[in-house]
Amino acid sequence: MAAWLPILKTVLPYLTTIVTAAVPAFNARKDNEQIAELQQAVRHNAESIKVLAEQMQRTIQAIEAGVMSSERAVRRARLVSVLSLVVAAVSLGVALVIVWGR
Repeated sequence: MAAWLPILKTVLPYLTTIVTAAVPAFNARKDNEQIAELQQAVRHNAESIKVLAEQMQRTIQAIEAGVMSSERAVRRARLVSVLSLVVAAVSLGVALVIVWGR
């Protein structure tokens, strides 16, 4: 998988905590209307980031489930190919014994 996936997976649980902790800091000052508008924008952005982080976390979990499923399929395919190779080798050996045995 991509190198950024483990890093992203490590950061995501903390991102919502950081956003939740940062929002009250912007609520402390209410000097004028412009600050209030900025606070509202920050709150909205924080909520959006939190939602995106949760969605990304679910997406990463789905990707990991897909990877595990793919790994199982590859293992099964490898087993079938090894078994096929063994059967082919045995068949070749039997055919050679029959041909040389005459």
